[in-house]
Amino acid sequence: MILTDREIQVALRANQIAIDPRPEPDAYSSTSVDLTLSDVFRIWKQRADVNGIEPVVVSPGVAGFKFDDVANEHLDTIVAGNQGHVIEPNAFVLGWTRERVSLPIEGRLAARVEGKSSLARCGVGVHVTAPTIHAGFVGQIQLEIFNHSTVRVRLLPGMKVCQLILEATLGTPDKGYRGMFAGQTARKKE
Repeated sequence: MILTDREIQVALRANQIAIDPRPEPDAYSSTSVDLTLSDVFRIWKQRADVNGIEPVVVSPGVAGFKFDDVANEHLDTIVAGNQGHVIEPNAFVLGWTRERVSLPIEGRLAARVEGKSSLARCGVGVHVTAPTIHAGFVGQIQLEIFNHSTVRVRLLPGMKVCQLILEATLGTPDKGYRGMFAGQTARKKE
């Protein structure tokens, strides 16, 4: 069952979910709440050798794979200023929501993150295959942003970037989310 705008606000007041900072009144639609874009992005580094570009190969199916290890070696972290970040055609970046979201397992809620039609109509998607926000999740939501279009698109910090659709779970989970992205936050370069 999907929560309506009214039920999302009831859940926030009852601490069944937490969104920090709290969404403004215009962030709610009938069955979702808009989240905004952080100013931190992670971009795959280009590797050059004497013959040109050396492709990076990652192996997520290998025992012991940790995305953070790969990211630390092969991704650059940038902090966008007021001008934001321009995503090129056919380019991919990781971004985060500005908001930190908490879905306590006692709240009996899970969520999905979906893109905004204003971005989709420009060819930009905010998730590749990972829309699920599990019960027990705490952190900023990482976005897998891809520009499918033939034009450059400027991503501005604070812009409405996705919508959170909250769903009631049938019962309380035995355990909360414990995956490799538990507690994720946008990391700013020091």
